[in-house]
Amino acid sequence: MKKIDLRSDTVTHPSPAMKKAMMNAELGDDVFQDDPTVNNLEKTAAALFGKESALLVPSGTMANLVSVLAHCERGEEVILGNKCHTFIYEAGGIAAFGGVHPHTLINQPDGTIDLDDIRHAIRPDDVHFPHTKLIALENTHNKCNGTPVSVEYIKLVSDIAQENDLKLHIDGARIFNASVALGKSVQQLNKYADSVSFCMSKGLSAPVGSVIIGDSMFIQKARRIRKALGGGMRQAGVLAAAGLVALGEMIPQIKLDHENARILADGISQIDGLDIDPRNVKTNIVYFGLASNKMTTSDLVQKMEDRGIRFLALGPNQFRMVTHYGIERKDISTTLDVMAHLLKN
Repeated sequence: MKKIDLRSDTVTHPSPAMKKAMMNAELGDDVFQDDPTVNNLEKTAAALFGKESALLVPSGTMANLVSVLAHCERGEEVILGNKCHTFIYEAGGIAAFGGVHPHTLINQPDGTIDLDDIRHAIRPDDVHFPHTKLIALENTHNKCNGTPVSVEYIKLVSDIAQENDLKLHIDGARIFNASVALGKSVQQLNKYADSVSFCMSKGLSAPVGSVIIGDSMFIQKARRIRKALGGGMRQAGVLAAAGLVALGEMIPQIKLDHENARILADGISQIDGLDIDPRNVKTNIVYFGLASNKMTTSDLVQKMEDRGIRFLALGPNQFRMVTHYGIERKDISTTLDVMAHLLKN
């Protein structure tokens, strides 16, 4: 029986083309900046995003940490949402390792932060306060239903940043999902950002790695910080090779992931005992609730796993499923049939 793993799009395995590219990758030493495949990936990513330079790092968490540390000194402050990945899921790294103060503001249901809230959060020059140096956004916004954030909104936030001599970083772990959902290129979406990062190991389905993109001086500083954090890799071309295939071949897969997520959400809405508004599903992330008292949260997760279907419980009666490469239309049908049967019986 096939295992259906809907916990995250990080559970993807590399495609056959990725494995072949990894096996045949031309290699060097990336710390010496002479791995040709890494250099090719960084040059390709920078051109794709319309920026000067790029840097391969091991993970999305390190990408955000390096970016914040490159923009902020110790004791300075970043404005970011209270539901953003950097604040919730990255072990407090910006504070623990960088001494950077997180100033959290309420994320709206669409993943944005109220513009007036941002303006009012910027500190005046006063010895009592940390200096505000950075605004960070997330696109797509994981905790806000995987919602893509529009280029128009990003432009408005960028205007605030420029008016106050601040920088703007985009945590674009799933930026290609935003690009597909909005019909905008990643260059258009990040035109107004000073830096952006994206994950190769989520919707793009490569096994490891994230890329940070910005101007050449920013990337030069980021490279030094990456080294200090232990992120300098040697023959990293084996990873970069998969990333190049991902950028070249996996974008159509993201569209299929979005279609599967919508079908999944529509199906969940037809199951008695489950609670979802399918209109909230914008990309490949599906959040839903348990409205039935016939079964507990842990029971539903365990009984589904016993039947070969895995997904996450995020709290009492709250769940998440994520579609990705390797999940086919028939897997969505199987998942819906099994859940409907369990809740009915």
